[in-house]
Order: sequence, then C-alpha cells, then structure tokens
Amino acid sequence: MGETADRVLGGCRIALLIVTAVIQVGLSLPLVSGTASGSAFAALGAVLVVAAFWVLRGRAVPWPAAMPMAVVVLAASAIATWAVPSGELFGERHWVFGLAGWHLLVLLLDRPVAAVVALGAQLALTLARLVASAPTDRFEIGGVVIVGLSVITFQVATLALVRVVNRRAGEATEALLERDRLAHRKALAEQQEADQKSRFAGQLGATLPLLAGLADRTLDPRDEVVRQRCALAATQLRRLFAENDDVPDPLMHEVSACVDLAERRGLTVTVAVSGEPAPVPTAVRRELTGPLMTALVAARSQARVSVLRTGDEIRVAAITDGEPDARPNGSGAVDVEWHALGERSWMEAKWRSRPT
Repeated sequence: MGETADRVLGGCRIALLIVTAVIQVGLSLPLVSGTASGSAFAALGAVLVVAAFWVLRGRAVPWPAAMPMAVVVLAASAIATWAVPSGELFGERHWVFGLAGWHLLVLLLDRPVAAVVALGAQLALTLARLVASAPTDRFEIGGVVIVGLSVITFQVATLALVRVVNRRAGEATEALLERDRLAHRKALAEQQEADQKSRFAGQLGATLPLLAGLADRTLDPRDEVVRQRCALAATQLRRLFAENDDVPDPLMHEVSACVDLAERRGLTVTVAVSGEPAPVPTAVRRELTGPLMTALVAARSQARVSVLRTGDEIRVAAITDGEPDARPNGSGAVDVEWHALGERSWMEAKWRSRPT
C-alpha cells in the first residue's frame, strides 16, 4: 500500500506487542497457579518473544512461523482453561482467555481472516470447556457467554480498527503520490510549453528574413536556391508541429511529416521501416530528422527514405536524386554521413542509445 501505510501498520504491531506484554506480565502473572497454568503462561511468553523478533523490526510475523505459533497459543489457552475450575470460567482466575486473544492478534494482524478464525477457535475451545462442566444455572451460562463474546468482540473490533487505519493511511499515501504526479505533470507541461515557445520563436526568427526578402522582392521566388530555402523552412515548421503531437511513435511521426511535405511538392517518396518503436529523446529526434529534411529539399523528383531500428541503434537514411548545397553534420550524439552516388546523394544519420 505504500511506505506510509507500512509504517502505520508496523507501529500498530509494536503497540499491540507492548500491550500484550504488559497484560501478560502485569495482570496475568499474579493469577497463574499450578503446573498446567505455569506451562501455558511460559508457552505464551515464548510465543511473544519469538514474535517480537519480527514485530520490533517493523515486519509482520511470516506465515510459516505465525501458523504454528497460533496453534501453540490455542493449545496453551486450552490447557490453562481446563485448569480453571468450572465455576470460575471467564472470571478472574481465567486469565488466559483474553490474553491468548491478544497473542493471536500479534501473530495474525496482517491476516484478518485467519485472525478472526483463530479467535473463534479460541472461543469455541472455551465454550467446549463450559459445556463439559455441565452447568445448570441458566443465568450463569448467559453471563459467561456474554463475557466471552464481549472480550472477543473487543478484540475483533481492535483488529477492524487497525485495518481501517491502515487502509486510510494507504489511501492518504496514494492521494499524496497522485498530487505529486499531478504537480510533476504540470511542471513538465509548463516546461514543454516554454520549450515549444522557444523553438517556435527560434524557427520564426530564422524564417522571417526569408519572408521579408520575398515581400520586398530582394529574393526571387523563381530562384532554385530560394525555393529550396522556402521548402526547408516549411518542412522545419511542419516537423516542429509534429514534434508536439502525442503519438505512439514520435520519430516515425516526424519522419512522416517531412515526407508528406516533400510529396506535396511533387516528389515520389518511398519509405521503408524496420524494427519496433523505441524511445528517442526529443533533441535526438531533431538531429535525426534535420539531415533528412535537407536531403528531401534537395531532391528533384524522387527519394527513398529508410528508418532502421535494431537494439540500441537507430538509423535514418535517404537516397535522393539531388545534391544539397549544405550538408549538416551531426553532433556528438548523432553521426551523419553524406556520400555522392553518381547523380544521387546518400545520407545517413545514426544514433546509439548506449554509446560504445
């Protein structure tokens, strides 16, 4: 349920252990008399000491240890109960009845169903002793049953209360975690928005001189170089828009955006994809698609684009029938290669998620 809930439940175990030890030593010990009662008392004390090994470390008593110790508690309860005179069942000398129940809670606090069954078994053993004594006074029988049910009910209520507190602590922990997740997502969204504004401002800053040149006619739109600059700026903006889309495969989404704009210019583009989608940082995706945009803009009529994803390596390659004027190189994270193949140009951008 969470670290907080575990701490709360661990604190409840320790508190229950201390209360049980105080009851056994302070209230029950003076009432012990006889060999049978003494043996039962010693057995209960041993169970408490063994359980303390885990409880004081904030851990639940493991089931392989809790189950046989619960059997020991029930056996000790039966022995001490049979040693009590029939007229004093659930009375002052019947010290073991309530004490054994607290021992069972110490052992089985994390297993409420098993704890209720064990408490019921203890009550059944005690009632069996009552029946075996063949009481005749109905008022005595009624009083004994009421006392027994009262003790068991109080212990079951304690168990239920601990479980409720533990559940509420878990819910509070989940609420805090959800609040932290929301705060983190909000901060991340704000950071992404700021980055997006910065990137748009940078892209527009690079595009505005081109638009200004076209507006004041210092740039001729019939010039091939100017047309390529316009196509590159349009492709960069289209890729920038695609970068902010929430899609399962961002890299292919951005590659497809570049290809789509090239096809709108009349190019025939074929795309081949191999491998499963893999997480790629946004900055790396920009560097992988940057050379691709340059290659597609330089293409005259056709291009072939391939995306290869193998293990920890991703390659984006393009073969076009045009030679770009400028060939952007990669950074330390992305390696970019350019080669001339006759009248064709070959480009490959490569990124390794785990650098060698």
